Amino acid sequence: MSKKRKQLLNVAEQLFYDYGFHGVGLKQIIQEANVATMTLYNHFSSKDKLVEESIRHREERYWAYMDTVNQHTETPFIALAEQHGRFLSDVSPQGCMFLRAIEVYAETNPEIAQIARDHKAKLLRFFEELGESIGIKEHKDFSYQFLLILEGATSMTQITNSEQATAHAITMTKRLLETYH
Repeated sequence: MSKKRKQLLNVAEQLFYDYGFHGVGLKQIIQEANVATMTLYNHFSSKDKLVEESIRHREERYWAYMDTVNQHTETPFIALAEQHGRFLSDVSPQGCMFLRAIEVYAETNPEIAQIARDHKAKLLRFFEELGESIGIKEHKDFSYQFLLILEGATSMTQITNSEQATAHAITMTKRLLETYH
């Protein structure tokens, strides 16, 4: 990825997160990224394409946190809850950009909404596969509930802080593990 493209994605992702997808114009992104208008259009044919790539960029950043967990540790789901909390603290302290994309684009641009839905589905599949690999009985039900815990922690950051939301998510994950082991 070129330096300018990465710069544009970083700036666009943050602005879309902070001010909403419709609250930010291309002019603001161009100014904050300190690039020429043609540079933006050389990398992204439209604002919608920039939104799509910004969401994919956010997903890559999220997986960079989650992929640090060694799946062979004694408690990978506790470690995943901790890493999710670190992501909330470092990157996403005011809710979920993916859910916002679904909400904003479900009717007007289903392709963008689908990128966000696919992220959530991929996450659920990852948890199911991990649960099965470590012998969690009823791993599909467990994984669904674990994802709900993480989604709840994400939502709670808008009411409390990420540290408190993460602490509760870890406690709930421990109880969930006790139920399914």
